[in-house]
Amino acid sequence: MNLKDILNKYQSVLADIYDDQESLATFYIVAHYVSGLTKSQVAYRLQDSISIEEVEQYSLILERLLKAEPLQYVLSEAYFYGLKFKVNSAVLIPRPETEELVELALNTLKNTPSKLNILDIGTGSGCIAITLKHSLSNADVYAMDISPEALDIANQNAINNNTKVHFLEADIRAYKSNEKFDLIISNPPYVTNREGVHMDKNVMNYEPHLALFVADDSPLEFYIAITAFASQNLNKNGFLFFEINANFGKETANLLIDKSFTDIQILKDMQGKDRFISARKGN
Repeated sequence: MNLKDILNKYQSVLADIYDDQESLATFYIVAHYVSGLTKSQVAYRLQDSISIEEVEQYSLILERLLKAEPLQYVLSEAYFYGLKFKVNSAVLIPRPETEELVELALNTLKNTPSKLNILDIGTGSGCIAITLKHSLSNADVYAMDISPEALDIANQNAINNNTKVHFLEADIRAYKSNEKFDLIISNPPYVTNREGVHMDKNVMNYEPHLALFVADDSPLEFYIAITAFASQNLNKNGFLFFEINANFGKETANLLIDKSFTDIQILKDMQGKDRFISARKGN
């Protein structure tokens, strides 16, 4: 069997799940993972025979994809802001929108010469905290999560990316500290249970509900807790960044107004949706 046979099988079998471009892109990613080939190398080696072991790997991956398991979980890896992260069903798959959140924070902090104290709340895979530490050598970065399984993955990712992050197992809704921060950043659970009914089954069946969902009657539960914490634990003129539910942008901003934050902005993602809020601690 050669690579072209594998390609044809992937495109045929995945036709009911992916469109042609998605199935082709998936094949290229799998070919790199299994055979170590770049996209251009695949084109030149389609007629090359592959080993029985490789055929088995391609087949096992295809079986899992057919069950709508996300490719990142199948391969146990995802890329975020140019870095590679280990992922499994204990953590959310890093999203491009969250890369935008990190970009916003980095652009805000890039001209800050002094040492920074940063806290990432609900760190999951650690992608936000690790990326910030990787980009800001002058920062001490702390990362919090309620899940010990997620923190285990995040710690492995910090080691793999040669970054030092201080991990905390805690629930922000009950957490108290005297530590002061220059930036608090969070992508907390914000999808209501009602909205979850309309989500794709690859998300519903595989990604951790603990990191995704909030009750319909308390959609801002984590934003309330984080804003209250930030009002006490941010340094004067410190920054607060959220990824938000687009349906509750104004309500989330009002929480910040009530706690006397300033420079409050609701920002759109590349899809034109209200996706982020930035604010600054007042006097």
